[in-house]
Amino acid sequence: MKRALYLLSLLLLVSLVAVGCGGEKKDETKAEAPKAVGIKIGSLGPLTGQYAADGNDIKNGVLAAIEVMNPEMGALGPVTLQAEDDACDPRQAVAAANKLINEKVTAVIGAYCSSATIPAAEPLMAAKIFMITPASTNEKVTESGHKYMYRTCGRDDDQSKAAVKFMQEQLKAKAVYIVDDKTTYSQGLADNVEKLCAGAGLKVLGHEHVNQGDKDFSAVLTKVKAAKPDVFYVSLQNSAAAAPMLIQIARMGIKTKILAQDAVYHPQLMELAKKDAEGVFLTFGYTDKETPAYKQFAEAYKKLGEPGAYSAYAYDSALAYLKAVKAAGGTDPEKVKAELGKLEFEGASKKIKYKENGDSGSNYVIQVVKGGKFENFWNPETGQLYAK
Repeated sequence: MKRALYLLSLLLLVSLVAVGCGGEKKDETKAEAPKAVGIKIGSLGPLTGQYAADGNDIKNGVLAAIEVMNPEMGALGPVTLQAEDDACDPRQAVAAANKLINEKVTAVIGAYCSSATIPAAEPLMAAKIFMITPASTNEKVTESGHKYMYRTCGRDDDQSKAAVKFMQEQLKAKAVYIVDDKTTYSQGLADNVEKLCAGAGLKVLGHEHVNQGDKDFSAVLTKVKAAKPDVFYVSLQNSAAAAPMLIQIARMGIKTKILAQDAVYHPQLMELAKKDAEGVFLTFGYTDKETPAYKQFAEAYKKLGEPGAYSAYAYDSALAYLKAVKAAGGTDPEKVKAELGKLEFEGASKKIKYKENGDSGSNYVIQVVKGGKFENFWNPETGQLYAK
């Protein structure tokens, strides 16, 4: 009996020692320093569907900026990205914005479509989250009075002026035919062009609308061919929509000059339309690709593929926010906003300096497709002819 009690006591002692050791191990785990949370920013754009090329360009531009800035962020870093798909759909954009709020991002770079940016801004602004769009050119984006809304690209009212000036002064046009796809951006820009044409004495022979996703444009193009305008102004949401129209224009033997806008400016246009894109004019912001800032961007972007239309603008948007965070010493919205107001630097896309309303100014020039590439053609501000 005594021997049994002795063995039982020994077992209890061993158990208590084991529990004690386990307890000490737990205390050591609690004492470990927590890992740095860093800064999470979001991107918003169409990552799937017909506009996916543009949305992924925005995402990749932000990734390139993060790669450049992470070594400079010190204890504030690391910076990570949460990319969300809005499909250029207003309702999906709001849902994606709310998801980014739940993910606790401090800024969102996007969106692409103005029709997605405008509604997505509402929940983001309420949560005091910065939204810097690299691509949404509709004037309403920054006319809403939102405190944390910024735009790195130009505005449609400036773009339409450049377009009409080019048609009048360089193409010597007397009559114009206009088409858009009824989106906030495309129709807004087309409407601006129509109004300015009237003021400039250019006759608008017709203003037609197509639907997003249309593949057959024969009905509209038959009217264009019959009208014989000097210029056919094409305002569509992106290059994937414009390419089939250009192919059908060539097939139908329409010889008029074609002027498109910044959404059509993408390497994908030549990939899809090939020779039928030759000679097409476009309005787009001027970028000097020989600057150190652009070369740094190009190097960082190299592993992500070929830059698209808004890659550099997305890069500069993310760069601007992270520079402001660094200067503010953190992500406090008021302090970051104050630093964004002081910010001025040479970006990859252009010189970045935000105005009080969040705009950064426009620098539209006319580009032309020549030899399967985009080339600067004419500067409406200076009258400089880059190429003949």
